Amino acid sequence: MSSQTIEKPRTGPPGGGLGGQWRVIVRNDDHNTFDGVALALARFIPGISVDRGYRIADQIHRSGQAIVWSGHQEAAELYWDQLQGAGLTMAPLEQG
Repeated sequence: MSSQTIEKPRTGPPGGGLGGQWRVIVRNDDHNTFDGVALALARFIPGISVDRGYRIADQIHRSGQAIVWSGHQEAAELYWDQLQGAGLTMAPLEQG
């Protein structure tokens, strides 16, 4: 009896084994300040400076919410937990 490995075609990009793109969304609320939102984003989301955090905070204020990060599920869950722990109002994680 011989065993043969059958390779299945890839359905997503390399490293996409944790469910593709997950979106971390921060919602507008009445208790966080622009400073608090900008600083939390800069602290927890890679690649976001305080200046960019202020621009995102303004977008959240004007439109009600903003996608602040998207990527693999594991990282999305970490950033979501950290931002919620910092007091930001979070939308449920969603897969894009």
